[in-house]
Amino acid sequence: MRQWVLVVTALLTMALAGPAPAASARSQLVVSADWLAGRLGDSRIVILQVGDRAGYEAGHIPGARLVNLADVSAPPSGPEPLILEMPDAVTLHGKLVGLGVTDRSTIVVVPTREGIQSATRVVFVLNAAGLGARTRLLEGGTLGWVAEKRTTSTDVSPVTPGRLAALKTQPLVVDAAFVRAHVGQAGFALIDARTPEFYFGARTGGSPARPHKTGHIAGAKSVPFVSVTTPDLKLAPEAEIAARFQAAGVKPGDTVIAYCHVGQQATATLFAARSLGVKAVLYDGSFEEWSRIGGEVEAGQ
Repeated sequence: MRQWVLVVTALLTMALAGPAPAASARSQLVVSADWLAGRLGDSRIVILQVGDRAGYEAGHIPGARLVNLADVSAPPSGPEPLILEMPDAVTLHGKLVGLGVTDRSTIVVVPTREGIQSATRVVFVLNAAGLGARTRLLEGGTLGWVAEKRTTSTDVSPVTPGRLAALKTQPLVVDAAFVRAHVGQAGFALIDARTPEFYFGARTGGSPARPHKTGHIAGAKSVPFVSVTTPDLKLAPEAEIAARFQAAGVKPGDTVIAYCHVGQQATATLFAARSLGVKAVLYDGSFEEWSRIGGEVEAGQ
């Protein structure tokens, strides 16, 4: 029986990922601590540690530069703004130049105690900016780095601004109209990345002043971000990720449309989809916007 389960899971993984490329999709998205440790000091490697200043100043991977989500998000505007929206290309370009990113850089994004979903949000922004082929996530992040007793630093070195060509943005962000037009359509799978209690309606998200609707976008299936990542800041095993998406009805060749509360947790689920070679886009307004515009929702299964 165990062998049969392993065979079925392997077949699901291959079916979702499609024909095996020369290098797996996952290997093009993540790097190990060993890989990074062997490249410290290489000017072509730009390390972006995602988190707050206190955590960064307490100790970071040598040479890492601090970045937070506000650095790679559009500034809130208007009386009731959405948060964590994609910035415009010119503003983002300026920020990346200030972080020392160049046309030769490989960018390594480092998750911290803030959670893998903060780091995958940064990875998503870089991917949407056209830099996805040169962006990697450090599996295990600072937790793994410290657990392996690798050197950390409190030094903050000055950053030389990078020489970076204009960004070639990718169409990876969709809006509510796109969701409405494609939910239930063949070739698309709408995925809710929030934890199950929100999807099923046991809890309602949002703030006391502006609560969300209860439940999930009608027609969405659940692939919680916590089910395709691990508490130690890594992707879940490939077979587990494939099984999660297959159980949600994702078929070979489908495009995954993911959302969460405000567009952060969903990027971890999208990152997991990409690790299988699955095309994935983000509804950036997510359930925050959907609730505001009176989008159709349902609770339960």
